[in-house]
Amino acid sequence: MAVAMASAANCGVYFSSNTNKLNFPVFDFKNHSWSAAFVTTPPNILEKRSVRLSFSMMGIIPRATSSATAVESDGSFQDTDTVPTPKVIIDQDSDPDATVVEITFGDRLGALLDTMNALKNLGLNVSKANVYLDSSGKHNKFAITKATGRKVEEPELLEAIRLTIINNLLEYHPESSSQLAMGATFGVEPPKEKVDVDIATHIRVDDDGSDRSLLYVETADRPGLLVDLVKIITDINITVESGEFDTEGLLAKAKFHVSYKGKAIIRPLQQVLANSLRYFLRRPTTEEASF
Repeated sequence: MAVAMASAANCGVYFSSNTNKLNFPVFDFKNHSWSAAFVTTPPNILEKRSVRLSFSMMGIIPRATSSATAVESDGSFQDTDTVPTPKVIIDQDSDPDATVVEITFGDRLGALLDTMNALKNLGLNVSKANVYLDSSGKHNKFAITKATGRKVEEPELLEAIRLTIINNLLEYHPESSSQLAMGATFGVEPPKEKVDVDIATHIRVDDDGSDRSLLYVETADRPGLLVDLVKIITDINITVESGEFDTEGLLAKAKFHVSYKGKAIIRPLQQVLANSLRYFLRRPTTEEASF
């Protein structure tokens, strides 16, 4: 998640009046004037947009239906099988030149050509890196870069990648909706139990050398979470250098390499960071507060 980038150009997520065949909004990406690097005095990224990037309100994921085709399935499972836990990993650490995405849903995923095309519709270059099998199922890996050939660095675009993948899971594998937080709003079957945010939220900061620290965050997943986490961190003048963001069923697990003025975060600031994140994550969302 490269938020400490050398480029001065950045990319914001806008809505186009155009719609695709599924009749949901299309992303347009336009240049922004603010610096691409999140530094010690980061810009307020959400207030710089003509449309506030509130993923809980955006509705970019269409409601999946049971009539969705199984183009992305390899047909190797039975309907009576236990539904596996879907996993989507956004990895910014393992490849210096590309964002690596890994998708797992037991043995139910096929070639994922529709997912690749949906990601290309975001203006991205997508190449299939490899596929491997283990006890948890079939792992599909992709290497993603921007049209310029550069690594994806913007939190908004990384979140758009994540939600696009989850959207396709809900569309082509409707049974996954009961295992995904976004299935409550966009799936055919909501999760049977709601995650208790207080119980599910865990935050830890470890030393990672003299120049940076390692921040771990685990909490209940929701749309826009990746963008929101980065904003909370940078709002207290902490730089996010890279990291990994995993969606595992109803939970989100983030690992960020962070620093303060080029140094590891000292203990008092670690506490401020942890408290800020806990306060934000335990605060009711706009939709929850309306009830």
